[in-house]
Order: sequence, then C-alpha cells, then structure tokens
Amino acid sequence: MGKSVKVADSLAKVIRLAIIISLSALLLAACGPKEPTPTERPTPEWVEMEITSTAFQEGEAIPAKYSCDGQDISPELTWSEVPEGTQSFALITDDPDAPIGTFTHWVIFNIPADSLGLPEAVPNKPQLTSGALQGKNDFGNIGYGGPCPPPGALHHYHFTLYALDQTLDLPAGATKTQVLKAMQGHILAQVELIGTFKR
Repeated sequence: MGKSVKVADSLAKVIRLAIIISLSALLLAACGPKEPTPTERPTPEWVEMEITSTAFQEGEAIPAKYSCDGQDISPELTWSEVPEGTQSFALITDDPDAPIGTFTHWVIFNIPADSLGLPEAVPNKPQLTSGALQGKNDFGNIGYGGPCPPPGALHHYHFTLYALDQTLDLPAGATKTQVLKAMQGHILAQVELIGTFKR
C-alpha cells in the first residue's frame, strides 16, 4: 500500500506540474504581441490626392470674377498625388448652403487620366478638345455656372475631384445624379477644395 501511495503522489505532482506549465504557456501567449512587428508589417502604398487653385485658397473667398457678378468663368484647378490605375477624372462643384438644398454648379467627367488640372475659363461646351465631357448644372446649362447666391449668408462651394478606374459611359449633358451613380464602385480617390462666396 505504501508503494502505491507514493506512486499516486508522484503522478499527482507530475500532473500538477504539467498543468502549471500549460497555464504558463497560455498566459505568455495571451500577454505576448498580438500584432506583427513593424518589420513584418507590409508598408501601405496610400497616397492622398491634392487639389489647389491659383484663384483662391482652401476656405477662402472666391473672387467675384468667377461668379455671376463678374465674368462667370471657371477658376483654374490643379491636382497631384494621383493614385495608380486612374483612367479618368470627374469634377463636381456644388453649394450645399443654397436655400433650395444642394445646388450643382459644374459637372465635368471623362477628364483624361494624364491631365493634372483644368485651365481657367473652361468653355461651356458639351465636349472639350481633351475629350472631357460636361454635364448639366442646376441653372439648366452645360458647363460651369459660378456662385450666384441670394444676398445675405455666406455660401460654401465644394470642388470635388474624383479619380476613377474607368471612363464613364455617359453622354455630355449628364446630371450630377447620373454621374454619381455611374461612378459607384469605380472611385480610387477623391479630394475637395472649398471656397466661399457672399453677396
């Protein structure tokens, strides 16, 4: 009997030791690093597009020259940091502060992928020499229509540029709604420049 008790005690000690070792291993695994080390992580190739204008800075006033009180021409725009795979650009300009709701001032799409901007005074034609197409704004016209708010409150004009992985199968004169729908699932990046205007 004595020998059996000693064997049983030894077995119990071995089992306890095995449990302790197993628990220690589990605790070490739980407390160890859950993410790969920096050297193991892939470097993201994320680039953020930029858009600027010589006419106005971000958040600043749009000169009257570009409004219905002036020459009513479009401002010069330049962009950079274009994502790889871009096949075309689209640009939508609208005013979310309009009394009747968001008012669209400019819709232009199928801007060639090698374009890095738009010049001042883009002609209000359905198709440009570059091949880009212009849509209909909420004034009911093709091309750009400048700020023309009622007197009073300050309005914000969003020039939103989209880099797309394809050209859009739409005709000139397409509306903002049609362009946004056609772009779904094809936007590689987007960026906006906001200018203000008050009368």
